[in-house]
Amino acid sequence: MSGEQPIRVLVVEDDPVAADAHVLYVGRVPGFTAVGKAHTGAEARRLLDRTPVDLLLLDLHLPDVHGLQLARTLRAAGYLADVIAVTSARDLAMVREGVSLGVVQYVLKPFTFATLRDRLVRYAEFRRTAGEAGGQEEVDRALATLRAPGPAALPKGLSAPTLERVTAALRDTAEGLTASGLAQVVGISRITARRYLEHLVDAGRAARSPQYGQVGRPELVYRWVRGDVERGR
Repeated sequence: MSGEQPIRVLVVEDDPVAADAHVLYVGRVPGFTAVGKAHTGAEARRLLDRTPVDLLLLDLHLPDVHGLQLARTLRAAGYLADVIAVTSARDLAMVREGVSLGVVQYVLKPFTFATLRDRLVRYAEFRRTAGEAGGQEEVDRALATLRAPGPAALPKGLSAPTLERVTAALRDTAEGLTASGLAQVVGISRITARRYLEHLVDAGRAARSPQYGQVGRPELVYRWVRGDVERGR
């Protein structure tokens, strides 16, 4: 996207750790720049009033308003920024509702940098399509740029079913788990367990801290980063 103005992204996410991770992710994708972050719908409105924004990376479960309601309000007020919705919910009815509100993509938590990069690159390609279509094929081709060809690839050696089991085990253990502890719970090797745990840390969904025992080197303890689902919203 050399020579073009970067696409300006506002990150709207109530979890401070996740918000920082999303800002970092956006900044790593060529052609995009994060112009700010907001932790509530009200804060997002204030930032939009003074900062030009092309795209919202919008968490749907905010403390003061549901993300789709915020998108509806913004549309009614004349804000034209597109929306990539970020959510832990798997409600397809909500997906259908979002289409009419400028939601061009959905990203399910927890996600990796590669997943978000793919969505942003596709969105940038979609924005570059301009002019009058020569026929149905060109219209279909323009819309197809927004669609991922399949599930985003996990790092080599990781599988989605095992990641779900690791995620569930970490969520259910408030005191956190070491790689050895997780390996016993899930039934995988300690080295494999650590790879999944580090993947969740990179995705902003887990945090690690050293645990000092009586003898030897400290072990790393991994804890789930509590988000909207865990808080019951």
